[in-house]
Amino acid sequence: MGSASSAYRIIYLDVDGRIQKVVFSHCCSPCDIKELFCTAVGLPRSTTFSLLDASGAMVSIDPTMPSNSERSPYKVVPLSGGQLPGKSEKNSVFLNPSFSLSRAFKINELKAEVTNRLAMLEKRVELEGIKVVEIEKCRSDIKKLREEMTSRNSRVHSLICSSCLDDKKLTPHRDVPSYPKYHLSKETIDTLRQPIFDVWQWEPNEMLSCLEHMYHDLGLVRDFNINPITLKRWLLCIHDNYRNNPFHNFRHCFCVAQMMYSMIYLCNLQEKFTQIDILILMTAAVCHDLDHPGYNNTYQINARTELAVRYNDISPLENHHCAVAFQIFSQPDCNIFSNFDAEAFKQIRQGTITLILATDMARHGEILDSFKQKLETFDFTNEEHVTCLKMVLIKCCDISNEVRPMEVAEPWVDCLLEEYFMQSDREKAEGLPVAPFMDRDKVTKPTAQIGFIKFVLIPMFETVMKLFPQIEEAMLQPLRESRDRYEELKQIDEAMNEKKKSENLSMGGQKK
Repeated sequence: MGSASSAYRIIYLDVDGRIQKVVFSHCCSPCDIKELFCTAVGLPRSTTFSLLDASGAMVSIDPTMPSNSERSPYKVVPLSGGQLPGKSEKNSVFLNPSFSLSRAFKINELKAEVTNRLAMLEKRVELEGIKVVEIEKCRSDIKKLREEMTSRNSRVHSLICSSCLDDKKLTPHRDVPSYPKYHLSKETIDTLRQPIFDVWQWEPNEMLSCLEHMYHDLGLVRDFNINPITLKRWLLCIHDNYRNNPFHNFRHCFCVAQMMYSMIYLCNLQEKFTQIDILILMTAAVCHDLDHPGYNNTYQINARTELAVRYNDISPLENHHCAVAFQIFSQPDCNIFSNFDAEAFKQIRQGTITLILATDMARHGEILDSFKQKLETFDFTNEEHVTCLKMVLIKCCDISNEVRPMEVAEPWVDCLLEEYFMQSDREKAEGLPVAPFMDRDKVTKPTAQIGFIKFVLIPMFETVMKLFPQIEEAMLQPLRESRDRYEELKQIDEAMNEKKKSENLSMGGQKK
């Protein structure tokens, strides 16, 4: 068996004085290597560039190119209009905001992940004796990783405001946003205020129109003088910055916002809260999972991703959702708060951040216990009491799918399990701990839902019911019915498993 160095090659690049390490396989094509180099140094994939060695001679970019060391890196020289990241005549933050922000959010994480995973894949080839089948599988894995990296990188660009074509999602260069305003029927308007609303019947543009209607209907546009076109642009940008995950996607964002809208009407919250409180509740619901990567906080922390490092393992995803939300608000075309003075904006910002951070389920017990302590003497004029209630309300809305009718709720379980299995498969591949409730070999729909409904959902909604008895019929009763239905399904599953065991034992006896 050959040495590890024969399976892959390590190249060091000099990017305007910054050394970047790149690892690639002998199986990679020159085109693949060039694209990997572009990604590593932060250049567009189409950039033409040369590599120069210490003597100034050009180096051929191919699988046989000589390895070098950190002390003698190849200098990267773009030839087709590309510019090395960080190199500018003036302040790079102003001349190249796209690069600075993309680095701040994703690029370093992607580069580290690519380097580490390519090295891991190549070592697998070496350990398996460079079998042809394994090589082909690793090639497929590497190709899939590159596609995933490209997809994720493109989503980073959607967060950045610049004159590039890819960045129009953040600041649309047009007078009217690209989604039409639908005329909502009276039936739709009435049902939109209720938990029974069927969120699966609507296309993205229709959901955007429904969200737009909510802000108008609640009087937020009128009371805070929100520019209607800015509201449209902001909602369009929100849509563009949710990823196409099985569960944590724009439709989930819409579900949470629609349930919050329902609770505002069901609990008559506009009689209890200020309009700024209502604005914070709705806006936090819309923004609460922005740019969710599909892998939860446990994965981020165990895998030591850049998000976990950046936020010191403290609610990394929720902190990221807040950061993305206010990066969007920082764009004038998307700032629905532009008419607020500094003090009012500070109040909205702090309130929105507090609510989004409250959606971290690791804080569930802490938040609910704090709310229970305030219930006996709850005072709607006490700011601390109201903030705690708002935190509990957004938590209820975030995990409220089982409140909805069975035909609306059940597909969400499939979506969530798909995302769980995607994560647990990755954790197994990377040698990370796997939670039993996310392992496709250990979990079923009934087992996934029964405990969650009995020990998380019902106790939380029962606590809220002490302040708002009107939610019992519309929200608690559906939860109890859902619990009973999944317990019946569990009994059926167990009976079928017992029957299979008996049949297998019987057949085993006959063979003897």
